Amino acid sequence: MLVLASASPRRREILSRFIREFQIIPSRADESCSLTDPAEHALELARRKAREVYERLNGAATVIGADTVVSIDGKILGKPGSEEEAYQMLKALSGRVHLVTTGYCIIHRGEEHCAAVATEVKFRELDDDLIWAYIKTGEPMDKAGAYGIQGRGGLFVEWIRGDYYNVVGFPIEIIWKLRELGFDVLSR
Repeated sequence: MLVLASASPRRREILSRFIREFQIIPSRADESCSLTDPAEHALELARRKAREVYERLNGAATVIGADTVVSIDGKILGKPGSEEEAYQMLKALSGRVHLVTTGYCIIHRGEEHCAAVATEVKFRELDDDLIWAYIKTGEPMDKAGAYGIQGRGGLFVEWIRGDYYNVVGFPIEIIWKLRELGFDVLSR
C-alpha cells in the first residue's frame, strides 16, 4: 500500500498521473521549524510528516511526506498569514530570482529515502495593481511564497531552471524513486 501523507490537492493530482492506487492520510506532525537553510527546513518537515503517518500505520505502508518552501535572500517565505503579508512576499519576488525547494521522504519497508530538490524561478516585474488583483483572487493565501505556478500566479513567472513539478510542490524525482522501489508508475 502507498500512502501520501498530505492533504495537498496539487500533490495528489501529480501522484495520480503516475500511480493508480494510493491512499491519502494527512500528517498531523508539528510543522513549526526553526531551521533557516531551505533544504534542511523542507527535509526536516518532510521527514516528520512521513514518520508520523508511517508510525500511525505501524509500518504497514510505504509513506511519502513532502514539504515545499520558497526562499529569497536567505529568507524562507511560508504561507502568508494576511493579504498584507502576501503583498510583501510578492513585492520581494518581483523582478528577481528565487528558490523553490521541496524536501521529500519516502519510508519504504522501514528505510527512509529522503532528498531535497531545488528549482530557480525568475519573476517578471510586478506592479502594485497586479499584485493586489492577484491577492484578491484568494489564490496566494494557502501557498508558500504567496503564489501558485500552476494557477494564475504562473503569469508572474518569466522562467524556471529545474523541475516544474517541484515548483508545484511534488518533484518528479519522487515518482522516479518510487519506480526504483518497485512501484509501477505508468500503469494508469
